[in-house]
Amino acid sequence: MRPQRQVGAPAAFVPALEGMRALAAVGVMTTHVAFQTGAVDGSVLGAIWGRFDMAVALFFALSGFLLWRPHAVAAHDVAHKPPGVARYLRHRVVRIWPAYVVVVVVVLMLLPDARPAGATVWLANLTLTQVFVPLSLTAGLTQMWSLSVEVSFYLALPLFAWLLVRLRGRQARWRIPVLSAAAVLSLGWAWVADALPLAAGVEAKNWLPGHLPWFVSGLILAELVVSRSGGVVARTGSRPWLMAGVAAVAFALSCTELAGPTGLAPLAPWQFAVKMVLGAILGFALLGPLVLGPPRAHRILDSAPMQALGRWSYAIFIWHLAVLAAVFPLAGVIPFSGSMMVVWCLTLLLTIGVSAASYSWIEDPARRWLRRSEQRAASASATAQVRPDQPSRQSDRVPSDEHYRQQSR
Repeated sequence: MRPQRQVGAPAAFVPALEGMRALAAVGVMTTHVAFQTGAVDGSVLGAIWGRFDMAVALFFALSGFLLWRPHAVAAHDVAHKPPGVARYLRHRVVRIWPAYVVVVVVVLMLLPDARPAGATVWLANLTLTQVFVPLSLTAGLTQMWSLSVEVSFYLALPLFAWLLVRLRGRQARWRIPVLSAAAVLSLGWAWVADALPLAAGVEAKNWLPGHLPWFVSGLILAELVVSRSGGVVARTGSRPWLMAGVAAVAFALSCTELAGPTGLAPLAPWQFAVKMVLGAILGFALLGPLVLGPPRAHRILDSAPMQALGRWSYAIFIWHLAVLAAVFPLAGVIPFSGSMMVVWCLTLLLTIGVSAASYSWIEDPARRWLRRSEQRAASASATAQVRPDQPSRQSDRVPSDEHYRQQSR
């Protein structure tokens, strides 16, 4: 039997989250394959394939949970120090940009549909500011709008932590109500976005305020995990079968007109707001049973194949559209035709191969380089400042490889 999670302590690596990240990456790939093979055809099944874009909500909830968890720990247990901003941002840059830059260069230089790309397209994609720059989302890289939003969240998270810094100790019980209120207020962003005088090609709904509820579902989970009394919400969220039913209902509703049309058709503000609510519920329901309550084994999510796919999930996300573009001519299939399942299988297999190489040659070496640099800096600092008889503080310890791996997309 696994030990009970210590309340208020930093949560350990949760293998099931790695498996869930793999499912999210494959879900995003699935919806893009469905669109480009014409499977999103207005039928009921087409609506389901098209709404696999809700996997982005799972990605955002995962990021919210993992990156907010240290701040929640520091708020509920004042003995812990909150993460340093410089170190946090350094890890985000090293985690995201090395492999991403390679993808952008490869796509903009080699993918026929993405050429020729002007300086604006290059700059917007290399800096992940596509959602703010008109007509900068290009073939092979259109999925990066969500990564652009996620980077905005990375930059905003220290500000969120600062705004809630006074809600610590006994006042920490107010953190969930405040976060929930922020998510509810953000539902009005769709109306604000439609009223903004923006250039053609800029969709303000795809800015961080519009998708804040998806991140907040993860933030609330982090607060529940480290709080001393999660109450009925935590108890309910920890029940796998109940949450599976909630997730199924939320996804089914998202496939209807309540969440707007699938595809590139614009959503009415109220439909966008409904989609955000359903995505937040979906993210909470899928992640809640994995992190709330006592740790438990998950036969599928904890399996070696799912753990491997989880490690490669970021690479799967950033590479799959470029691979999909290559699959069509390789398989002799005309875009927006052919068998979705054949194209899906070919795309998945090739993407896994490319992603494994990307992880082994780019992502993992960059992460290990940063970890070694921090270990050397910590050792030098300890040698210079700490007497031999003084134990190192909790906040000075360098986290494990598993910690780094999980705190990534």
